Parts: sequence; structure tokens; C-alpha cells
Amino acid sequence: MATESVSTALPLRTAKQSEAHPLAPLNAGEIRNAVLLIKAQWPANVDLRFKCVTLHEPAKAETVPFIEAEFHGYNLPRVDRRAFLNYYLRNTNKFHEAVVNLSTQTVEKNVRLGPNLHGPGDGEEILAIERVALGDEGVQAEIAKLKLPEGAHVVVDPWIYGSDGVNDDERLWQAFLYMRDPENSAEADSNHYALPLTISPVISSTSMKVVRIDHLPTGKDNTISGPKPYQRRPGNEYISELQQLRTDLKPLHVVQPEGASFAVTNQGTSHVVEWQKWSFRVGFNYREGMVLYDVRYEGRNLFYRLSLSDMNIPYADPRHPFHKKSAFDLGDAGAGVMANDLKLGCDCLGSIHYLSAVLADDKGEPMNMPNVVCIHEQDGGIGWKHTNYRTGRAAVVRNRELVLQSIITVANYEYIMAFMFNQAGELAYEVRATGILSTQPIDDGLEVPWGTVVHPGVLATHHQHIFSLRVDPMIDGYHNRLVYDEALPMPRSDFNPHGTGYYTQETVLEKSGGYDLDFERNRTFKIQNVDVRNAVNGKPVAYKIHAPPFQKILSDTESFNHKRAEFSDSNIYAVRYRDGELYAGGQYTNQSRGGTGVRSWANRKENIKDEDLVVFVQFGINHIPRIEDFPVMPCEVIKVALKPVNFFERNPAIDVPPSSQEFNKSTLLSEQHQQGATEGVIDGSGQVCCTTPGPSSKL
Repeated sequence: MATESVSTALPLRTAKQSEAHPLAPLNAGEIRNAVLLIKAQWPANVDLRFKCVTLHEPAKAETVPFIEAEFHGYNLPRVDRRAFLNYYLRNTNKFHEAVVNLSTQTVEKNVRLGPNLHGPGDGEEILAIERVALGDEGVQAEIAKLKLPEGAHVVVDPWIYGSDGVNDDERLWQAFLYMRDPENSAEADSNHYALPLTISPVISSTSMKVVRIDHLPTGKDNTISGPKPYQRRPGNEYISELQQLRTDLKPLHVVQPEGASFAVTNQGTSHVVEWQKWSFRVGFNYREGMVLYDVRYEGRNLFYRLSLSDMNIPYADPRHPFHKKSAFDLGDAGAGVMANDLKLGCDCLGSIHYLSAVLADDKGEPMNMPNVVCIHEQDGGIGWKHTNYRTGRAAVVRNRELVLQSIITVANYEYIMAFMFNQAGELAYEVRATGILSTQPIDDGLEVPWGTVVHPGVLATHHQHIFSLRVDPMIDGYHNRLVYDEALPMPRSDFNPHGTGYYTQETVLEKSGGYDLDFERNRTFKIQNVDVRNAVNGKPVAYKIHAPPFQKILSDTESFNHKRAEFSDSNIYAVRYRDGELYAGGQYTNQSRGGTGVRSWANRKENIKDEDLVVFVQFGINHIPRIEDFPVMPCEVIKVALKPVNFFERNPAIDVPPSSQEFNKSTLLSEQHQQGATEGVIDGSGQVCCTTPGPSSKL
């Protein structure tokens, strides 16, 4: 295998494992240190509201020599630790971006950002918005007009305001109001989404006052009939205490009596995972949540950095104010800060290792985030199998998978996000969408083409979930190219007289841009390194991208939705690497205007052939709600896979031990099969194989 040398002129130092790794998340001391350095830039009486205090990742030109020196055991070059901060002067619209060098104790950047650049929400702010909405006299007066049952409990869901270019330069919140079922009003977890109200206050995040009260349309057009007296409607609960639960479900235990096959070590104050032939470093930040760095297989370079870069959820109702519902759950809130505290026996089964994180709250204080990542192994079914019908011997191995899972709750929705590795050198990113639909009121007896009535008086609007996975490759080196293969029919000829032949054709992508799948041609994108060739067939080593089909954004090209969700209109975006370009929708998505994300980077039309390139892979669903999605939605599963192509010289899982009863210890459920359990085919080593072929397999 050819290798690529990495040179550096950076000063060298002896490795010290106690020092923070350049890619390690900030620890509590570093967060406090960064905040103090920024506070020192202001008079003591100025109160700062921090939106993020996170690792400012070092330039790739610095980091690559470090991780290669680290891998080979050489002296490590010095790489300064930096923090990236966003903050407001509290109760103002003065939004700032700063970079602090923790190694030199200097502030390298501290600037106020311009108009239409707004920070994300935070937990304390969301709770404050709820209090402001319910405490406003005007809102109370509108609620009174609804004549709700005595003791009714109104619940507020604050939403990022969105953008339509109409008086939306100020940072705002749109609050949607609901009510708990009066029969279960004392139950804090009662499903308020089953009882949406028609009042929607708008709150300024600067003044923290209600600036407008919108009344929601509930018919088939834009007509607003104003507050209607409440009509008794049934609730629709999801918590187990309010269900008639099944009684015929027996326990299913996932047991690893000898423990797990993976190892997690703390190196340079961050976590390194080793499993089978895989190794990688795990990071965690407020926005992306899990980030993987320096992913290798048998020591061979695969990926420099992997993360979920962005997601967008545009809704289909064209009427005010619903037309502005276009959430960016990572940029507007944060996959890290919204991560769940995962629990044994609930979110992950088997032998579990948890990773915790430290983020920053709105005051710049360290905020412990326990158990935000669970690591475990799971059985992925049969990995490969063949039965020799002549001898009856079955060779079979099971596909063990390593899973790193994180779950986020963003108001009504949950996303279960997982990196998954297998023993055949394949890596996948899976998202499971669940939680509760965002609902709105609708008049009785109506249907509308942009949503589904899921409960009496409750409309769930159609919406899209569009995700962008950022893939920063280093396939056997740091200069890669993106190509695609297509399967094409051969024309009829003397060589192909029956018209049955077909062939594959490869196209090399020279320039940055947006590119699409074509399932009619089996178009498959691959990341190649042409400088490293497979020893058997001479082809370039590569990993191919298996992306599922999805409907790209339906909002038209002149809409704010389309302009803001820059990743939403192509299956693949490929760009030349630049430091800091991490987020496909741009650094600041809250009420954004577009022009700062991956579409803009791709339009530079830079050369990406045999360069340091980055690939953004889009995937998603168009969620046309079903009544079965309410009161809580069964998981919708979508997955992107990265699979080796001519990277290995044979099936890399060929050395996985065979599946056997001695190892797996499965049990029979009925006495009538006991005799069959003792029968089997004896292989050449004297072991009983797992499968006995039936008569139909004998020729």
C-alpha cells in the first residue's frame, strides 16, 4: 500500500498525554478561561449572554501533521488551543463573534456582527419566552375570549420566527399555544399537541415583550375568524400511565457475559474508540453534537472529519404565519445542547459505554451534559453466508455492528442519530425521526391538501426533513477526487447481437458544484485516491456513497426557504476544503437570508480533482403525516452508507469467526425441536455448522 508523507515546519515538542488534544472538546476550565478573557474586554457592569463557547478547531494544515505524527509515534508539533464564542450584550441586539487563543491567553477576534445575523435559542431563553407569552395582558385577554374550561393549563411552544423579508430584521420568536386535556391537566406530560389554540403571540428577544398577537387561520383559506369559544374535544395521550398496555410481551435481554469488544480510552482529554480494525476520535460540540475525527481502518486513513452538518424542516402551509415555519434544528438550537441524558435499558441495550460532555450555559458557565453518547455493539443479522450444496457445509458469519448513538429533543421532535460501523469496512450514518408532530387547529369537517387531520380539530402539516452529512475524506491520503459511475446499455452490434450487454462508465468531477443521483442510470458517487491502486485489479482505492432517494426542497427557488437551506437542492455538494466551512446552511441560520452556505461555496467553481475536497451528502424524507403518526410518531429510518470499493484485496470480513451455537448460545422455544437441535452437519474441523440444508438444496 502506498503512503503519503506529511511535512510540517511547525515547532516540535514531546508528546504529553495530559495536554488537551487539538481536536478535544473544551473542558470546564477552558470554558471559564475563554469567558473571562471576553468579559475582560468589557466594563464590569456589562452583562453578556453567551450563545456558544466551543472549540475553535485548528487549521487543517496544523492538525494533519499533528495526527499523523501522533499515529506514527513521532514528536508532536505545537498546535494552539482556541475557543470560539458567540454572545450578546444582554437585552440588546448587539451580537458578537470572538476567537480566544487559550494557549497564549489572547483575544484574537472580537467583533460585532452585522444585520440579519442572529444567534440560536438557548434553554433559558426558551423558558423565558414561555413566561413572557403567558404573562402578557393582551395574550391573557385573548385566551379569556376562548372560554377555556376552568383550571385549563395553557402550554407555549416557542418557535424561531423564520424569514419572509417582511419586518423580520429584528430577532423574534413566534409562540404557538396549546392546552392540556382538562381531564389530565394535572399531568405535566399530558399531550398538549392534541389541543392547539388559535392564538400565536410574537415576542421580541431584545425587549422580551409581546410585539404582536397573530390569530391563526383554521379554514381552507387565509380567512381568520378570530377567537372561537372552546368546544370540548378529547385528548390523545402518549405516556404509558394513560394507556391500556399490552400484557403479552416477554423480556428480550441483550447480554454480553464477557463484556464488549470495543475499547474507549481517554487520550489528550478526549475519547479514542478502537473496535475490531477501526479507530477514531470522538468529539462533541453544542451545534453538531457528535463529531468523528481521524477515522482509520487497520491504520489506513479514511476520513478526517465526519458530522451531521445541518438539517432543515420546511413546512407546507402557505398561510401566515405558518409559511415561516422552516426550522434549522442544528443552527437554530443545537444537536449538542439539546442532547438527551441517555438511560440504561431504555435508549441503548446491551453492554453500554457512555460519553458525557461539557458545554456552556447562557452565563458562560460550564454545563454538564451527562450520557450524551452511548456506545454499544449490536447484531446486524447475517454478514455473509454460503452453503456448498455438494457437501452440505454452510459457512456463515454474523454482522456485528458498533453503534455510537445520540438523541436530541427539539421541542416536539426527537432525532435518534447514530454512526454505525461493521466488520466489512463499512460505515453508515442513520437518523430515526420520531417524537410528536407540530400541530395547528383546523375547523371541524375540513380537509386541506397541505396537511392531514390526525385528531378532531388537529391538523399536521406536510413538511420535509432534509439532512446534510459532511464528509471530509482522507482515503489513503489527503488528495482525493469525486467521481460517479453509471450503468449504461450497450448498443446492439455484432458483439451484442441480443441487446443484453451493459457496461459502467466513470465520470470525474473537476469543479465544485451540486450534483444529483440518477437511479435510472444507477449513478453512484465515489471518493477516490488515484495515487493508491488496488494490488489485485489496479483500480484506485475508493469509498462509495450510498444515499437514499429523497425529494429535494419543494419551496421555489425565489423563496426564502430555498435561499436559506443552501444544501436542500442537490443530492451531493462537493467543494474544495476551506477552514471554518462546516455548516451547509451557513454559520448563522436563525432568520437567515442565505448566501453563506454550501451552495455559495460550490458556486466558486474551484478545482476539486485530486485536491483536499469535502463532500456534503443530502438525505431526508417528505413527511406526509399519517393518523398513525399521532399522538407520537413511530420511528422513520433513513441512512447514508459509505462502503469500500477496491479498497481491500478481498472481503475484509472474511476473517470474522463463524457463527456457531457454541458461541451464540441460542435457545429453542418448543420441545418438539429438541431432537433437531442435536442434528447438524459436521464440518472438516469436527464442529457442528449452523445450517442443515433441506432436500431441495441437493441436486
